[in-house]
Amino acid sequence: MQRIRTEPLEAAAFAAFGDVLAAAGAPDLHINAGLCARYHDRAKLDFGPDGRAGVSIFSAVPRALPYRLELLERHPLGSQTFIPMTENPFLVIVAPDVGGRPAFPRAFLTRSGQGINLLRGTWHGVLTPLAAPGLFAVIDRIGPGGNLEEYPLVEAFTVVAG
Repeated sequence: MQRIRTEPLEAAAFAAFGDVLAAAGAPDLHINAGLCARYHDRAKLDFGPDGRAGVSIFSAVPRALPYRLELLERHPLGSQTFIPMTENPFLVIVAPDVGGRPAFPRAFLTRSGQGINLLRGTWHGVLTPLAAPGLFAVIDRIGPGGNLEEYPLVEAFTVVAG
């Protein structure tokens, strides 16, 4: 079984797969009489021509490292954003596409205060919180068409701490 080591979730390392959502660096502006820092327009949301934005709440069962990765999925018709509703880290697994199939995966470990936006068509693992409660606000495409492709892995990977 092949191993994947987690790496910290950093914008540059994750850019090919999506956006890192965080209140990092200088804010774009201050609002609310200067009492609120706004980090403006941080994700490339994409719902396709026939879709619309939907907001859902996901409650996922926590997992632990080492983690057995057996399935990747993608959403060909729209992006998908995960915003944790707790300060707990979660595991983000992504893989580049090669010929319509996922290539070798990468595993990122979030820090408190980070969320992600997966670009349309990005292969990714299932939602993987590492502590309870696994609550997330999810913004994704609502609309007609098949927006889920699953790819069971022939050989599982073990994800271990970096």
